Amino acid sequence: MSAEQIFSWIHNFLVFDPKNPFIFTSGLFWIFFALVLVVDSFIYKKRLVRHAFLFLVSMFFYYKTTDLFFLLLLFTAVWDYSIGGIIHRAKSEGARKAWLTASIIMNLSILCYFKYAYFFTDAYNSIVGTNIQAFDIAAHWSNSFFGTHFSIDKIILPVGISFFTFQSISYTVEIYRRQLEPVKHFTDFAFFVSFFPQLVAGPIVRSTDFIPQLYKEYKLTKAEFGLAVFWILNGLVKKLFLSDYIAVNFIDRIFSKPDSYTGFENLMAIYGYSLQVYADFSGYTDMAIGIALLMGFYLTKNFDSPYKATNVGEFWRRWHMSLSNWLRDYLYIPLGGNQKGSVGSFIILGIFVSMIALLAQSMLVLAIGSGFIITLSLLGYFIKSFGKWLTTNLNLMITMLIGGLWHGASWNFIIWGGLNGLGLVFYKLWKKISPWENKSKWYFRAWAIFLTFSFISFTRVWFRAGSNNSWSEMEEKHDIASEFLSATTMLDRIFNHMDLSIAPQVIMGYWKIFAVILFGMVIHWLPSSFKESYREKFANLPTAAIVAICVLTVVFCYQIISADLQPFIYFQF
Repeated sequence: MSAEQIFSWIHNFLVFDPKNPFIFTSGLFWIFFALVLVVDSFIYKKRLVRHAFLFLVSMFFYYKTTDLFFLLLLFTAVWDYSIGGIIHRAKSEGARKAWLTASIIMNLSILCYFKYAYFFTDAYNSIVGTNIQAFDIAAHWSNSFFGTHFSIDKIILPVGISFFTFQSISYTVEIYRRQLEPVKHFTDFAFFVSFFPQLVAGPIVRSTDFIPQLYKEYKLTKAEFGLAVFWILNGLVKKLFLSDYIAVNFIDRIFSKPDSYTGFENLMAIYGYSLQVYADFSGYTDMAIGIALLMGFYLTKNFDSPYKATNVGEFWRRWHMSLSNWLRDYLYIPLGGNQKGSVGSFIILGIFVSMIALLAQSMLVLAIGSGFIITLSLLGYFIKSFGKWLTTNLNLMITMLIGGLWHGASWNFIIWGGLNGLGLVFYKLWKKISPWENKSKWYFRAWAIFLTFSFISFTRVWFRAGSNNSWSEMEEKHDIASEFLSATTMLDRIFNHMDLSIAPQVIMGYWKIFAVILFGMVIHWLPSSFKESYREKFANLPTAAIVAICVLTVVFCYQIISADLQPFIYFQF
């Protein structure tokens, strides 16, 4: 390799390239990570230096992932670090609450601007009848004051903004609640917010879980090293072998043109997509957990075999656990949880009803919605038992609706969240009368798992449609009716064009895909104790054996790639 080629490679490594971002499945990332480990091995005993170094490399990682938006992450770190100290030093409760409010408003304002500007602009246009186009104010200011040449035509969504925003909010909230002391050095907090393994797709790490680890002595046992390698390999297999393979060769084809396929093929694509999105997201967090463990940090567990769930409530206790727990502690419980209602609950409900009515441009919808809310409120006030039931489920529905909106600026995500909320409410009613609820027979449990998996899979028709919507590029309407209908073609094919006579032909034609799906589900449904046993056995293997398995696994995974490396699904959230 000539000197010119070496300099060219170094330049490409250091400079942002949208076609080659840092993702866990790219070779560039592993070169980057190897360099980080080498430097870290010399400085790990110098805590302040180590945190500063890991903060800088995390910012570099984010720059390589999403260009100059690393400045936004830096601003978030400076803002909440400062606010956290002010809240801790404030004498009066009013001042502490005011500064906490300032922190939350600033974080959510930034999140809403980048993530929901098109959504709210489109809503405003529908309501007022205008044709306002969203444009990038930040880029406009930069061009005006600094002479830059950023495009202002599109607002680009920073990768992982939902994750690090929620993570940063947890810091000021926990200080306000006196559950956490503020960190002494800015680099400590900035490192917590920007820690690169989980920065762009989670898990959402709580300050009370991670910050105490900053001040512990770094150590890595042989077993921990083996376990870290296991999680990395496990995630790599999930992503490349399970998720990407079935997506590129089957699922994406069906979802792109569902009306070109029979109901059976659409049904298999829906079930397959549930495995794809799980393998993709949990594969990322598996690798994040393994990478962090190699550096001596423990990340929050994010998945607990969610497709073993026998009901919707159990599913959400097993799926994306860091987000579910965040919404529970910072939204559901403050709204009153399952104990009481609050003014905030009815205000948020009123906002959702008003948005739907205004977007529908119908005063009748607004009148019916308002009358419904007032009627429920009066019934809850005069009938105490109904009131408790109402507020509990109202808070639950609001949490699920906002959880859906967290995933993206699309009515499809809100519909998806609402359907899951209705599933939770329905199950709470059903379990009181179900004749099978307390049965321990294996076939009752299997039937419950199948029903839960089917319900979750069918709601993901709207989730998948929402994931494909790009507000800055699509010209289609984005009102609730058109977005709802955009996801119903597959359901129409399933319920009205189910041709089971071609099922054997489809299975034979895609037998490799179905074999991989079956393999993934069987592994998923293995007992947790069995999985723990083979993880421990792997972790305790001789180092030479671990290295050999690593090489074989990596070669296998990259041999089956039939297209360019696919980005992780949750990067867009």
